[in-house]
Formats: sequence, structure tokens, C-alpha cells
Amino acid sequence: MAPRVKAHVNPALLRWARETAGFSTPAEAAALLNIEETQLTAWEDAASEEKPSIPQLRKLAALFRRPLAVFYMAEPPMRFAVMRDLRRLPGTGPRHYSPALQLEIRVANERRELALELAADLDREIPKFILAATEREDPERVGERIRAALGVTVELQANWKDVDGRAGFNAWRSRIEEAGVLVFQATRIEADEASGFAIAADTLPVIAVNRKDPPTRRTFSLLHELVHLMVRVSGVSDLETDAQRPPEDQRVEVFCNHTAAAALIPRDALLADQRVIDHGPESTDWSDSILSDLARQFNVSREALLRRLLTFHRTTPDFYQRKRAQYIAEYLATRERQKEKSVDEEIKRNMPRETISNFGRPLIRMLLSNYYQDRITLSEVSGYLGLKVKHIPKLEQIAGLRYGGPGDL
Repeated sequence: MAPRVKAHVNPALLRWARETAGFSTPAEAAALLNIEETQLTAWEDAASEEKPSIPQLRKLAALFRRPLAVFYMAEPPMRFAVMRDLRRLPGTGPRHYSPALQLEIRVANERRELALELAADLDREIPKFILAATEREDPERVGERIRAALGVTVELQANWKDVDGRAGFNAWRSRIEEAGVLVFQATRIEADEASGFAIAADTLPVIAVNRKDPPTRRTFSLLHELVHLMVRVSGVSDLETDAQRPPEDQRVEVFCNHTAAAALIPRDALLADQRVIDHGPESTDWSDSILSDLARQFNVSREALLRRLLTFHRTTPDFYQRKRAQYIAEYLATRERQKEKSVDEEIKRNMPRETISNFGRPLIRMLLSNYYQDRITLSEVSGYLGLKVKHIPKLEQIAGLRYGGPGDL
């Protein structure tokens, strides 16, 4: 039997690929590769003569989500590391991101680079992202500024009222995209790890929200991450609308949460509501029906609404904590029921609509416009989006594009 051909790759590349994929120790990766930890450690050791075989290298490439060719580079590429850990407790060191979260961050950055290339090919000048703020500003004022910049009035927002908050999320998202932001929905991150992340840039900054969260939570994440972009700080967030956090590293998060709440639930509109007036200060007799209706009016969760009432002393900390515990319990129970339902029932997927939801209209329109001008092939569009060619016509329809010739662009 002929000996297996060894892959003469740079050991430093193997270690780089593992760590940037989110596997902080060789043991984590070795278990998934079904090999001994000592074997992977030897492959990563420059002093060792051990090398993976070609089939083993393919498995490594698949696990670390890297092209095979990258392992033959002379040295590791410069690491994409814009994520500032905004949940780090003092003295605990850097936060570890899961492989799923690492991949979502990398994919979001690659999509941004693709959008920049597509715009350049179209000779299209991309407007700068001009919304800005500083942590020293009053969050209430910044929230008002966001609403004005996006053209959101109380009357308009009331028209987005629906059962689950999806209409509000889509409406806020479209306005944020029009402001020059790429908004993606992440599908691989567990709900208890992160609600979203932001990649700050002057041109085509990125917001990604966790699709596994309910729409109202995604809306809050959307505004929270928008504030990250305004203060020009990239970061990963696991939203908590309760207040207390360690100082220093948490200042940005506190500011983003407060500003997002101010943008979604304007102070004057909330305090002018007759139900809020009737309850008076420090009230503890808020019914679930009134809280739910108020939350739907502003397209937010009950917890976010109640937190806002607490900010303006229209309820008490004890009442807020009690109701928050109730909402968390209800959310976890709902999530378990949904998991069971998804196992028992086969859910029919609408792939064009799902693609729009995850990639956003701006990037998809850039891809289709390049295709219409014969700059890329239909197969390439399909490959970029992970969508079968047969679904492209429906995708065009949902994206608001129909090709009838160059004059239609």
C-alpha cells in the first residue's frame, strides 16, 4: 500500500486557521476531526516533522472554513480583528467567541468587501455614512436625532404595529439601509451568545442581528448596533436592557442601550400616553395587556417598554425585575416549544425571501445589477448567495428588480 502523500504546509497557518475559526485549544478541534489532540498539536509545531495528509488537510479546511490554498501561504494573513469585546469584566481578559460567531463576523466582512467591489465595478460612488455621536452626548438627544435622520415619526411608527413586531423590524431596517448601512441577519449564532454585532466604517458599515431572536429583540439590536456605528466602535453585543454593568469597558454598551431605547420609545410620546398618565409615578399595577399594547405601539418587547417606564420613574425596580423574570421564563418556554415543533414538523422554506432577509436588499441589488451588465454570470450570483438559479426570478421580484434591459437599471 502506497504511503499517503503529506501536505507540506506551514504549521503556523494551521494554528492561525484554528484560532481564527474560534477554536481556542487544539482539543476542541481535534475532537471534531476525530483525531488525537497530540496529533493536531504536532501538525502545528514548527519543530515537528509531522504533517497532515491531503485528505486530512481537506478536513481541516472544511472545519476551519478556509480555502485549501490558504494553508500553503508563506505566513498567516493579517487577522481581521475589529471586534472589541464590550462584555469583558475587569481583569477577565479577552472574551472567547464561538466558531459560529467567528464565522458570522468573517462572512459579514467578506460580504462588505464584495459590496465594495461590486459598487466599484458599476462605477457607483457609495455615500459616506454620516450619522455620528459621542458617548458624552445626552442619549435622549441622540435618539431624537436618529429618528429625524431616518424620517421616523410617532404617527409613522404607529402604522407598523403588528402582532410579533416583524413590520417594525423591516421598516427600521430599510431606513437604516438607506442611510448607507449593510444589514445582515446571522443564522449560525445561538441566541444566548450574541444578539448582534457591528463593523464600524465610514463607507458601508455593517450591522448583523441574530435571526434566532424574536423580531422585537432584533429591532432593539438593530438600533443598538446603529449607535455603535455612530460612535465608530465595532463590537459584539448580547443585549441586556437591565442597567448595571461594570464601568470602563461597559460605557459604550450603556450608551448604546439608552440611545436605542430613546430612538424606539421617544420620551415625550411615552409620557403623553393617557395610560401612562393615568398610572402616575412609581406604579406597580401595570397589567400585561396594557404593557403588551404599549410595546406593540412602539414595536418593542415588553421588557424594553417596561425598562423605559422605569427610566422615567413610572414603575419601581422591584416590579421591573419581577416582570423581567416572567418575560424571560415565557421566552425560554416559547423557544422550547418552537424547537419541538421544528422537529415534529417539516417547515417549508421560501428560499428567495430568506435570502433577502439574510443578505439585505442593497447587496442583492448590487449583485443583480452587475449581472444585468454582464459583469458577472448568473452562476456567480447563485454562488455568492448560496441560492439555486431557479430561485433568481422570484428573488428579483422580492428585491424590487425586474430586468428588461440596460435602461431599467
